[in-house]
Amino acid sequence: MVSQGTTAAKPAPDAAGVVERDRPGAGERIANALESAWRPVALLVACFAAWWAITAFKLVEAYLVPSPWTTMKLMGDKWGYIWHHTWVTTYETLIGFALAVAIGVFAAVIMVYSATVERTLYPILLFAQVIPKIAIAPLFVVWLGFGIGPKIVVAVLIAFFPVVISMVAGLKAVDPEMLELSSTMGASAYATFTKIRLPASLPHLFSGLKVAVTLAVTGAVVGEFVGANEGLGYVILQANGNIDTPMLFAGLLVMSAIGVVLFVVVEVAEKLLLPWHASRRGESVTTTY
Repeated sequence: MVSQGTTAAKPAPDAAGVVERDRPGAGERIANALESAWRPVALLVACFAAWWAITAFKLVEAYLVPSPWTTMKLMGDKWGYIWHHTWVTTYETLIGFALAVAIGVFAAVIMVYSATVERTLYPILLFAQVIPKIAIAPLFVVWLGFGIGPKIVVAVLIAFFPVVISMVAGLKAVDPEMLELSSTMGASAYATFTKIRLPASLPHLFSGLKVAVTLAVTGAVVGEFVGANEGLGYVILQANGNIDTPMLFAGLLVMSAIGVVLFVVVEVAEKLLLPWHASRRGESVTTTY
């Protein structure tokens, strides 16, 4: 019998079924990052090589597909112009994404705790999701004008659905025995939510956030297509009308870069906020088998 106040002994490293691994150092973490990054980098280089080959051997007319050098030179020459419109689109994306997360999480919590609300809202959410946002975006321009409002609304509508669906799935994925145990021990509904339901739902939520943040970029650009005088959507639309394919490709590249950067930011936030979840993917110090 273990006397009161005595802590449980830690399994010996050489005990059967226990393997203890040292926490990786900075060099090893850098090596692991490079190991996981070289494949997408190699694919990106291959895509640019194919792009260069198509233009170098004139397989397609230059006015249809500009060369990588022409596109990059244009981006350098008009960096100030592109940066201004990039910031506008990024600003609209971030606001739309933040609102989508706040509204989506709030709606998911209400739907999980109220079956009546869930049965009422779920069909409406599905109906709103299947409507093409490009079809209703002109209505927002009529209602809200040509300012930033319509772009944010479209970004919210597009990014909202994956947030609320992933959050509902995460809140419902909690082990029923854990909920029963907390109820037996007299835990309040607030304590159960903050200590059990919310932590268990975060992995699902971050999966939805990764999808939502890229869709928010698309939503902001779609809103700019309909009515705007600044933003990457405006740049792309103007370049398309003027048959300025280098500027068109430059706008598309920058828009894609915004989505990739925001996706990486969300993924890094997931690793920082959910270290316990990352440990299940092989980053733990001690494992058993």
